Amino acid sequence: MTGIEMLSLALMALGCLFFVAGTVGMLRFPDAVSRLHALTKADGLGLVLIAAGAALAAGSAGWALRLALICGLVALAGALGAHLIARLVRTGGGR
Repeated sequence: MTGIEMLSLALMALGCLFFVAGTVGMLRFPDAVSRLHALTKADGLGLVLIAAGAALAAGSAGWALRLALICGLVALAGALGAHLIARLVRTGGGR
């Protein structure tokens, strides 16, 4: 196993740990806004780490660009979804 493959695997494993931490935070925190904060931050960083590891493993600039585009679109979708849920909770429509 080369150094690049080991670094790629380490980045992907660390990204998976952030996904697990976000899920635990979502299940443990008491209110919806705290849950959203834990989930969006941890999952965002987890996705970036996994995509960076996958880009290293792919070894081509084309795949790295595709993965960066996916990360950007997921970040926009996550921010929009979290904003909509937080607004619903703030106006009293949620628990």
